[in-house]
Amino acid sequence: MDITPFNIPLAEGVEAAVKYMSANFSHIFDSIASSIFFVFNLIELLFQTPPSLIIILIFALLAWRLSGWRFAVFTVAALWLLDGLELWEHAMTTLSLVLSAVIIAIIVGLPTGIASTRSRMLSQALRPVLDFMQTLPAFVYLIPAIIFFGLGAVPGIMATIIFAMPPVIRLTELGIRQVPEEVVEAALAFGSTPNQMLFRVQLPMAMPTILAGINQTIMLSLSMVVVASMIGAGGLGDDVLRAITQLEVGLGFEGGIGVVILAIILDRLTRDIVRGKATNRNGSTT
Repeated sequence: MDITPFNIPLAEGVEAAVKYMSANFSHIFDSIASSIFFVFNLIELLFQTPPSLIIILIFALLAWRLSGWRFAVFTVAALWLLDGLELWEHAMTTLSLVLSAVIIAIIVGLPTGIASTRSRMLSQALRPVLDFMQTLPAFVYLIPAIIFFGLGAVPGIMATIIFAMPPVIRLTELGIRQVPEEVVEAALAFGSTPNQMLFRVQLPMAMPTILAGINQTIMLSLSMVVVASMIGAGGLGDDVLRAITQLEVGLGFEGGIGVVILAIILDRLTRDIVRGKATNRNGSTT
């Protein structure tokens, strides 16, 4: 028996919804774009204004305090290499894009993760949404970002936020739910209010897990901002994109090295923060 074919107009429906939102909520998107652009400009100003030597010394000090002198030496050598390759300006733009996306992802994701621990219905509703956000191909996010925000850094940051935010939400919820029940009961027995319970008991004990989620968000953001260069986000992604379009192997290698250097430094610093938090928590509980 033949099955009558039918057509589901999903593409047409999505396009109609996007056009409707773009036409009727443009003022909201303009406000969001202005806020994102302000954060990005502020962070980029902090990294682009001082001489490169000052930024290198700041990162070296952070590396020494968090990871020891060996990683501090590596940080100085790696950032000096970026400066020597004349990639400093693009690297700082990429770093600004990443930090802007991560800061906004934390501002949105952390309260969302906390709220999902308070409401099972919200937690169950968020699960498929977060799965969708993480599994949808990264290039697809660029299309609505262009429609709603045009070209430039803002749509790149917005696409990066959507792509990289799920780990913050997931691991915030996970970390709070993993707080031992006896600790929660003891806090309740001493008369803790819900806010005291959250800020003095649950969040401090869940902080290593939350920081691990932030580390994942940073790595996902760094991978996404390279893709976002296709819509004018700028940074090291421009070098990689130009190398691909013009088949310049050397330029592509230099841009790739720049991304790798930033990834190693950011990953190591955040992992050592997580390790330090976990050590402090274990020491305090013992």
